Amino acid sequence: MIEIKNAKTIDGKRTDRKIPSDQTKIIDASTLTLLPALIDPHVHFRVPGAEHKETWATATDAAVHGGVTTVFDMPNNTPSCITLERLKEKKKIIDGQLKIPIRYGLYLGADQNHLEEIARCKDEIVGVKIYMGSSTGDLLMKDPAALEKAFQIAGENDVLVAVHAEDEDLIQERKRKLSLHSHASDHSIIRNAEVAKRAAALAIELAAKYGVRLYIAHTSTKEELDLVRQAKRQKLKVFAETTPHHMFLTTKLYEKLGTMALVNPPLRDTNEPVWEAIHDGTIDTIGTDHAPHLLEEKRLPYGKAPSGFPSIELYLALLLNAHAHGKISLEQIVRLTHTRPREIFRIKENDDVVLVDLEKTKTVEDAHLRTKAKWSPYHGMTLKGWPKFTILKGRVYEIT
Repeated sequence: MIEIKNAKTIDGKRTDRKIPSDQTKIIDASTLTLLPALIDPHVHFRVPGAEHKETWATATDAAVHGGVTTVFDMPNNTPSCITLERLKEKKKIIDGQLKIPIRYGLYLGADQNHLEEIARCKDEIVGVKIYMGSSTGDLLMKDPAALEKAFQIAGENDVLVAVHAEDEDLIQERKRKLSLHSHASDHSIIRNAEVAKRAAALAIELAAKYGVRLYIAHTSTKEELDLVRQAKRQKLKVFAETTPHHMFLTTKLYEKLGTMALVNPPLRDTNEPVWEAIHDGTIDTIGTDHAPHLLEEKRLPYGKAPSGFPSIELYLALLLNAHAHGKISLEQIVRLTHTRPREIFRIKENDDVVLVDLEKTKTVEDAHLRTKAKWSPYHGMTLKGWPKFTILKGRVYEIT
């Protein structure tokens, strides 16, 4: 049995907690606050095909150090996870790599030549992922008829649809017209708010038509969030995710990091629309979009450097630091990282918890990160509030 003694709750009271375990451990939590463990509904753990960037051994080590015990992994692997057979093979590889028994679910990739797989896989997946705009991998949905058919099949089978909502035609049109191909900051100009808005509008239209549960990943602009607000007012089953980088980073990062600051959708000039949507309840979840690439890859010139940030182990610390500065309440953190993901993805409750030290201050250092990528856009930031213990399936992981 694990016994947690005298922990603070999010409402400031004191509590003891007993968690079934084959371990016998007593934790004096008198200086710690008890939270439900985090759910990260959007990760790229790079297996199969890119184990040089990350494996499930390194990624899950990073996850528990970030207070995360449940993750949902994206399908843009090599090969892409687009059939039941590939899904089963991916699970077999993952289970062979796991050293920490993290709870996980997988997305199926929507491929226009394999749409029948959505129904075949419906009981094995957390949702189907549709790439409306290009990103890492080869899962771009180019055919409008196939896109609509994917929504139809998902609706008929009650499968959640998660979308990368960027309009590919508009991306390519803006590339041609603007002739911007030389500097990393061009990325945010090419993939502007209109690119996100146009794709989000189409996704919401199709979700309404076919009764789909729609999950819009990594929302970052006022324009798309206004569409989500309208959809929610119309009682559509539309949910919005944002990311830590769209909460805490802006286009100013290009000056410091150049191509290392590339991410899809790109960084924006301001975080204010995201924070407004967090506070008014428009945003339902936070997904880290943990997307590790090696430094030598990220430092390539614009046009060759990949997009994505590793961030899962800093997920909770970034939010606790925002809480320390009065930007977000503990109640909101729990809603965004646990309650709403559990409701949207229909996850059963469990005993996983994280104990956090709200007073601990530490500076992020790349060399100390657990991710195989060994870098972060948050390097050098001093954060107040860090996880101290993560308890997953009755096992205690102490975080130093």
